[in-house]
Amino acid sequence: MKKSFLNFFIVLLTILINTDGFAQKVITKTGTIKFQATMPTYEEVAAENKSVSAILDQSTGDFAALALIKGFRFKVALMEEHFNENYMESEKFSKATLKGKLEDFDSSKITNTPKNFTLKGDLTIHGKTKPITVSIKISKAANGLSTVGSFEVKPEDFDIEIPNLVRKKIADKIKISYNFLLVK
Repeated sequence: MKKSFLNFFIVLLTILINTDGFAQKVITKTGTIKFQATMPTYEEVAAENKSVSAILDQSTGDFAALALIKGFRFKVALMEEHFNENYMESEKFSKATLKGKLEDFDSSKITNTPKNFTLKGDLTIHGKTKPITVSIKISKAANGLSTVGSFEVKPEDFDIEIPNLVRKKIADKIKISYNFLLVK
């Protein structure tokens, strides 16, 4: 676990070091990720994490994001406890990462009007890495870029077991939405 956490930061440092100047990088440590796994007629299964780190190298389109699993907050404390201990095993799998490259990214064409880009990369959750393609809307913002979007994942794709007792109360596909204000 320590080794993979260190590897993530080595990737971030490599992005920073292997390009000309730091002006091309935009970053946040206060990005937001929300997930929604609610089934109709059952209690809401949703959480939000407001301390997600992300970085974009505008010269290459390289992108990386890191969310600490224990940073997700639920409305119901017991649900948060079950999420960390029983489903995500956050002591063992402390983070989720997304690393990839924006296809055909050209920072000079970014305006105040959101433009769609495709990010192809790897999503790691619960210690399991899967290739993923994510749509990202990027627009200019004060001192940087606004990036927003959403995608869906299946718990079983990341070896997250949902007990039969609660299986019908949790959606088969979990909707993940994100919002990052990346600044210089």
